Amino acid sequence: MWERVTSILESRGRPVLMGRTILRIEHRGGMVRTVVARNDDGAVEEYAGSQFVSSIPMRELVRLLEPAPPSPVLDAANKLGYRDFISIALMIDRPDLFPDNWIYIHDPSVKVGRIQNFKNWSPDMVPDQTKTCLGLEYFCFEGDGLWTMDDAALIDVARKELAQLGMCPPEAVFDGVVVRQQKAYPVYDDVYQARVQVIRDYLAKSLPNLHVAGRNGMHKYNNQDHSMMTALLVARAIATGSALDPWKVNADAVYHEDIRVGEKDLSGRQVPERLAGVSR
Repeated sequence: MWERVTSILESRGRPVLMGRTILRIEHRGGMVRTVVARNDDGAVEEYAGSQFVSSIPMRELVRLLEPAPPSPVLDAANKLGYRDFISIALMIDRPDLFPDNWIYIHDPSVKVGRIQNFKNWSPDMVPDQTKTCLGLEYFCFEGDGLWTMDDAALIDVARKELAQLGMCPPEAVFDGVVVRQQKAYPVYDDVYQARVQVIRDYLAKSLPNLHVAGRNGMHKYNNQDHSMMTALLVARAIATGSALDPWKVNADAVYHEDIRVGEKDLSGRQVPERLAGVSR
């Protein structure tokens, strides 16, 4: 689908540019004016515009602003946390292993947290129907022992854990690929909403042409379809002046019109709350 979207945009003279690293987001006079980036060849590029939409992790977005925002905004952004993610795709010499699309693993003796069975999402995801491809998913933090382990060692860990779980013998795994995903999960602690609100208020009042969308852009644990819905609402607001608020899309992809000032925002996933009278 997104390849088709890219093709349509390119046919209209709006290419999708990959391989860019954002260096800074320049603003003046209460508006974002330019995004400065470096391409794969090391050349610095500037992109001017009238409206900007960001899916950059909220913490990094605030850090990229130039001039820097007020210190309370920077402080709120710097205290947002993230959980990282490693997916290890194992190719297995078996036509079938289990009927589910994915399964969660609760065995404390292994590190894997979830296993995807790509073939059960679609047979087209595995070109040889006599084989199976499983994605073993590990939740970690960037820089920890799992994250810094080399690919061969990670594939070996995944192979052994699959055998330990009784799914297939190690010798049935004939290949593997490791994908590391930074900031896959925004961390929900008991104060994250207050920190996000500080940043939202600053952007709304000081940089109204800078919009955020998506899981990392909004620091909101939405799935893919919910994240796309927030982006659609942002685009609609820019194009038509629609008043539909992307912040009112919750984790069930339901649009809520009824969150009032001062009320607790129940959109998104909830976090445990500290009991009254219990100190830290």
